[in-house]
Amino acid sequence: MEQVKESSRQSKSRIAGVLFLISVLTAGAGELFFHGKLLVALGLVAVACYVAVTLLLYGIFKPVQKGIAVLAVSFNLIGLSLEAIQFKPKGVDIALVFHGIYCFLIGYLAFRSTFVPRILGVLMAVGGLGWLTFVSPSLATRLSPVNLALGLVCEGALMLWLLVARVNSGQWQEEVSRE
Repeated sequence: MEQVKESSRQSKSRIAGVLFLISVLTAGAGELFFHGKLLVALGLVAVACYVAVTLLLYGIFKPVQKGIAVLAVSFNLIGLSLEAIQFKPKGVDIALVFHGIYCFLIGYLAFRSTFVPRILGVLMAVGGLGWLTFVSPSLATRLSPVNLALGLVCEGALMLWLLVARVNSGQWQEEVSRE
């Protein structure tokens, strides 16, 4: 039975990595190559994939500190909802601001965990800071494309690690037993 649980944890981390990749590629392709209804459709696919990533990461990081994990999920689901409806008052990309807070919180959880390398938590938090620059359209424009690269590369590091290395199941189980 324990082997089935271990396989499930490993599958969840790998699925999160794959869905992150699909989300980024879909959103990027939509922004670069498509307009109109197809752009909207690709955007919704990207959002749907990232909703799944958010829920999978909640399951992975919940044992570290459940309250922070719930807060992170809440911020990202609000941000993803705002992204889906393209809510950008006065040009402020509120969705990316919420996503930045989410990344910062997940970075904190990854740093505090024993089942992923701490550097990934630091990188995720730094990526969150890149997304937080979108609170000001002028700041985001001045820092572009560095802020975008920072967000994507730093966030992508955790996702790549989940895809390739996956969580340390023994350490994850210890976190769960402390819950």
